[in-house]
Amino acid sequence: MNACTILQKLDEGELNGLLAPLYGADGCLSAGKRLRMLVQQYGERFGGHEISVFSAPGRVELGGNHTDHQRGRVLAASVSTDVLAVAAPNGENVVRIVSEGFPDTVVDLADLTPHPEEFGTTAALVRGCAAGMAERGIVPGGFNACMTSDIPSGGGLSSSAAFEVLTAGILNRFFAESRFTPVHLAQIGQYAENVYFGKPSGLMDQCASAVGGVVQIDFRCPEVPEIETVPFDFANCGYTVCAVDSGASHADLTAEYAAIPDDLAHICAFFRKTVLREVDETQFYENLPALRAAAGDRAVLRAMHVFDENRRVTAEAAALRTGDLPAFLRLVCDSGDSSALFLQNITPCGAARDQALALTLALCRRALGGRGAYRVHGGGFAGSALVFVPDEKLDEFRAAVEHTLGSGACRVLRIRAKGFVQLL
Repeated sequence: MNACTILQKLDEGELNGLLAPLYGADGCLSAGKRLRMLVQQYGERFGGHEISVFSAPGRVELGGNHTDHQRGRVLAASVSTDVLAVAAPNGENVVRIVSEGFPDTVVDLADLTPHPEEFGTTAALVRGCAAGMAERGIVPGGFNACMTSDIPSGGGLSSSAAFEVLTAGILNRFFAESRFTPVHLAQIGQYAENVYFGKPSGLMDQCASAVGGVVQIDFRCPEVPEIETVPFDFANCGYTVCAVDSGASHADLTAEYAAIPDDLAHICAFFRKTVLREVDETQFYENLPALRAAAGDRAVLRAMHVFDENRRVTAEAAALRTGDLPAFLRLVCDSGDSSALFLQNITPCGAARDQALALTLALCRRALGGRGAYRVHGGGFAGSALVFVPDEKLDEFRAAVEHTLGSGACRVLRIRAKGFVQLL
């Protein structure tokens, strides 16, 4: 579709039917403004091609904290914040991305090997996604894109996973005739993040962004994860889903995240297994004295968390399916307690003065006054807390936490029914 047609349809409100399922009826105006800006920017930077519009959402982790890399279970949902892109093939072997608030990214696809100097950069993710396509027998080509994201960077809503899924999805549409499934896109994104970006991660973030809705995912076989949709209307349950940003950055925390699978690897090595999913829980508890000596107490506690968390995910999904919201909220709080006490991903090792995430959780607990639920969200150590706030307490809750954390720290989220999508 050409730019003039898209702009005309925006003016006449004809795209609201496409935008509303992603952003809600009250979000169409804002989404339309973002799309208009991208279409105009694309024309200014790259000319008047036929263009396509793509979106990949952020995600929230409802349950299953640090279980995915142990082939465990997670409960996740896509949200209305997203990375939105206008793109078109350019007939070259170069990807050019103009992204609001970031330097332009240019990647020559003639070389798809990892570049250590690119670790931690957007270019690494683009090159890694293209390499992931190439490994699946696709010859990726170049494209031009203008992108904008309203997923807060470092806020725990997986802006990087959304970008990976978006990039893989664009390549899939332009050069693979859309043959790859959402799970394939997620796997390509994870590959780019692990091998090219240099960050160890499981597959949950990318799966939630690619698939969409509320999903229960079992990673027993990561090549073919079992994904079940969990029907539940969070928009009309009496609670508002919020992400409360601690203000602490994920930068320089890679070692903290890597230490969790490293600790669990010591437990697995004791039993000559690869991941904790393969370890018999009964044998684990029978061998605790020897495990403490071989792997240390922190590794033991982290394994306890994973065993319990996998069961909690199943119970959480069952509670949502039967409409038992009180049970679900109790399990959310139990998950948060387990992350704090056993997984220990609230405060970086050695941090004494700066404990922003721990303080954020304490503020949420106080502001809720015994109602709703709260827990660490995502990787932990920084980022945000996930909170379920009674609708009637939302204004009061927001004022209470933002008094300390600053204006805008409490972000209201909407669960989105669709994952990666080509809108036009």
